[in-house]
Amino acid sequence: MPDAPGPRAPGRALTALLCVVAAAGLYGCTGSGPADPTPTRTPTAAPSGVSPLTGLPARTGPVLAVKIDNVAAARPHTGLGAADLVYVEQVEGGVTRLLAVYSSRIPDSIGPVRSARESDLSLLRPFGHPALAYSGAQRALNPLLEAAPLDLVSESTAPGAFRRSADRPAPHNLYLRPARALAAAPDASDVRPVGLRFGAAPAGGTATTAETVRFPAARYTFTWSAAAHGWRVAIDGRAATDTDSGPPTPATVVVQRVTIRSSAFRDVNGAVSPYTETTGSGTATVLRDGRAYEARWSRPDPAGGTAFTTPDGSPLAFAPGQVWIVLAPR
Repeated sequence: MPDAPGPRAPGRALTALLCVVAAAGLYGCTGSGPADPTPTRTPTAAPSGVSPLTGLPARTGPVLAVKIDNVAAARPHTGLGAADLVYVEQVEGGVTRLLAVYSSRIPDSIGPVRSARESDLSLLRPFGHPALAYSGAQRALNPLLEAAPLDLVSESTAPGAFRRSADRPAPHNLYLRPARALAAAPDASDVRPVGLRFGAAPAGGTATTAETVRFPAARYTFTWSAAAHGWRVAIDGRAATDTDSGPPTPATVVVQRVTIRSSAFRDVNGAVSPYTETTGSGTATVLRDGRAYEARWSRPDPAGGTAFTTPDGSPLAFAPGQVWIVLAPR
């Protein structure tokens, strides 16, 4: 069973604050569904004792972000069901990888683990000084990773935090031992608000049984399950599963429409790495409780969180539970 991390004392070295300042200059199908819910309260930031990433009761703990492989050979995943928050990002060739964020629950194993991308640096800034577990990165990207406010955990810095599975071929067989990863990241900051709000659903929305999001070489379909009170996930037409928790069923799915452009980096085969812009503003669709809500997203400050609102500017509450944010091409 996953374990909840215990309390940690806050605080970090002055050098980490300097890293924040230095890095700041670098990164800048529709169908029937349930009836309209009745709002009962205005959504607020998570109170003490409640996770700001899920809206559920949780003990305060450090943030561990893990870059997870997501091609067919990497599935099923392990430990994904314990994540508080899962981002879907486009990488080379139009396929996707996952950036899973953990704090409320720390599973025994997570993976398969893959390499970091430049977009991860900006995406993780609102979390303070989290730990980032990854398999490696392009040589030219390493200086930016080292300058960012991150506790880096890789095979080279913490070999005991990783293991290779004999069940799969490399590079899809690298798994993280999260407890050891956090032990190797003593400066990882505790979880804090990143702009998400939780509470009763707003009025309106459209009854929706399924929503499909397409990338150049990947496809995600989220299907509402009233029995699970969440969204079943299918990737490239196949149901997603997790080796230790069954099918993922996020309570809220956000399709955040963003600009995806070429970066200055290339992979080992010479393909240009895409860069996903998560600062600025744009439109989104929020799926919760079997309904789809049109929304706006805004993140003017690269170090700040992302606010999701209704078209009239009111805060849009998510359903308490795991959240998936799909960073989809505009």
